[in-house]
Amino acid sequence: MTRELTLASAIHLAAVLPAVVIGVAQLAAKKGTRPHKTLGWIWVLLMGVAALSSFWIFGINSDGKFSVIHLLSVWVLANLFCAIWFIRRGNVRAHRSFMVGTLLGLAGAGLGALSPGRFLHQLLF
Repeated sequence: MTRELTLASAIHLAAVLPAVVIGVAQLAAKKGTRPHKTLGWIWVLLMGVAALSSFWIFGINSDGKFSVIHLLSVWVLANLFCAIWFIRRGNVRAHRSFMVGTLLGLAGAGLGALSPGRFLHQLLF
């Protein structure tokens, strides 16, 4: 089954691809610096766009209903909120946990998107 690239999917991919690069760079970057904070806000924005745009992607449920995968988007938005909440209160450890956890979730979602039958798999392979 071949799927077309919808506007929501294009927005989603346009947010996810740089988010992966920035997320990995943030892991290696010195923490607490102006570049870290700036890239962090860009990453949060990209992840927010990726999560929100996913609510208009219905590749798994062609009947237009939300799937279990949409719960991941809700989880991402909650994690981003918590990460910001904790860093603003000086809890670096909790902030780091939420950010790393969200990045790992992004990696997991990316691997899932590459599975046979999914649009990204069809696009790349």
